Amino acid sequence: MTAIVERPRVLADVIPGGLVRDAALVLGGAGFIGLLAQWAIPLGFTPIPLSLGTFAVLLTGAALGAGRGLASVGIYVLAGMAGMPWFAEHRSGWGFPSFGYLIGFILAATLVGALASRGGDRTVLKTIGLMVLGNLVIYAVGVPYLAANTGMDLSTAIEKGLTPFLLGDGLKIAAAAGLLPGAWALVRRVR
Repeated sequence: MTAIVERPRVLADVIPGGLVRDAALVLGGAGFIGLLAQWAIPLGFTPIPLSLGTFAVLLTGAALGAGRGLASVGIYVLAGMAGMPWFAEHRSGWGFPSFGYLIGFILAATLVGALASRGGDRTVLKTIGLMVLGNLVIYAVGVPYLAANTGMDLSTAIEKGLTPFLLGDGLKIAAAAGLLPGAWALVRRVR
């Protein structure tokens, strides 16, 4: 009789423990996002701060997969809406100019998690593509929301809510492109 060994779909699947593991990972993911979102720098020319929240969301989605990533980001957003001040710049609530990016976080984590479960985070090039797609989803929701919330036209919203962040996003993508494939290489070595 041949034993069937299921390959892990995302990094979280390497950790044993079932339901308890999943609950701990989801809550840990939400906390990780909340913690990294606090590393924020307000920029005087835009209502959108520079933060590590996007990096945390995309890493969480890739490491936990679509379902757990969605749950983590969902808890993060719902807790922040309920008053926990863990959005960038210690914000909470909803309706502020950067809230659209938070909605984009939910969609991006789910997409990135789904693609990671299909091997989208195993190599540097695939991870770069994965992170670019995740960022595009966040901007696709965040920039139009910024325009609607502030009364900016779309061109100005792009100028204030996308363009200034591209260099930082490139650095975050490069970091993820090293971290995720590196973690998989470590998993393969240990197994």
